[in-house]
Amino acid sequence: MALVKMREQAYESFKQHLLASHVRPGQFVSQRELVELTGMTLAAIRELVPRLEAEGLITTVPQRGMQIAAIDFNLVRDAYQFRIIIEKEAVAHCTRSAIDAELEALRRQHQDVIDEALEKGVSKDLEARAQAVDWGFHDLVVDSLKNEIVAKAYRVNSLKIRLIRQELIRIEGHVVAVMEEHLKIVGAMQARDVPGAVAALLHHVDGARLRAMGMS
Repeated sequence: MALVKMREQAYESFKQHLLASHVRPGQFVSQRELVELTGMTLAAIRELVPRLEAEGLITTVPQRGMQIAAIDFNLVRDAYQFRIIIEKEAVAHCTRSAIDAELEALRRQHQDVIDEALEKGVSKDLEARAQAVDWGFHDLVVDSLKNEIVAKAYRVNSLKIRLIRQELIRIEGHVVAVMEEHLKIVGAMQARDVPGAVAALLHHVDGARLRAMGMS
């Protein structure tokens, strides 16, 4: 039991370091380096590695070691395709099931970011807030399904999406545009317009995919 808990702690630590760019996509690492990075024991890291391999976050390359998932065309295509499959169903469900107050809170969050950006300009703090609002919105929509299997698979894919964003399409320069795209989704959800919410979501996600692939 203690080893299982340590493995989970090692996973969370690895994920946070990955998102903080302390290790980068495509980088080679050893188990010893992961011990130093996470502050966990070698036993915990040995338990962690098969999970990271199964989730596609690392790949063992013969005679070279373990490589952090590289950002390439296939990863971008696959990650965004999977995201669309999950979120399309999730936004339809959330549109039907979310309470009015929850949707209004979402709308206000996004509008506050836009108002501050237009009034004061986009600071680093506002970019960070906008990014949190962005991720939080999509997580909330998927969590509305209340499906643990979907949630776990989505979280792994979301981690890959966030790596892609960090490497290729960070929110800098897109704060107002992203918030406005979200507001179109939220507006359709508030109107209980399922086809409209799905269409707005697909437009938003596909735009991000095209930017990541250098096509927009």
